[in-house]
Amino acid sequence: MANTNEVKQYLACWFQLSKRVINNNSQVLLPSQIFSDRGYSQEFENCWNLIMSPESGEWYLETTEQTISQLLQPSWKIVSCARCSMPVAIVDAGVSSHICPCHDLGNWPNNDLPEPRIPVNSQEKLQEICSKVTKSQGLKERCID
Repeated sequence: MANTNEVKQYLACWFQLSKRVINNNSQVLLPSQIFSDRGYSQEFENCWNLIMSPESGEWYLETTEQTISQLLQPSWKIVSCARCSMPVAIVDAGVSSHICPCHDLGNWPNNDLPEPRIPVNSQEKLQEICSKVTKSQGLKERCID
């Protein structure tokens, strides 16, 4: 079963390749800013909240058939595509005929470009680095806040 965090990461990666999320009312979402310095941007979180809202209808990633709410069911999981290593949703048991959303991207995979990423908390990472440096030098920990 794909958990909420995995589905959010799935959408964030595909948003970076300009894949949109569409609902059954033909509304389209594609946040221009996906990340902030502490994780997902407010724009991304607003999109996520709209997608999760039952009143807004069923949403799906452009060129896929399964809805986002289906991905949160026990029968689905998120794995890496064998062709492009992007996250793809598959049925957890049985045979799946679903194709990767990359199938209609003529320029993907492109090894000359950085791969889409998941959010990083910059402050948290800097704190980890600072802690490692101070430990390796035998110093008392005095890192940035």
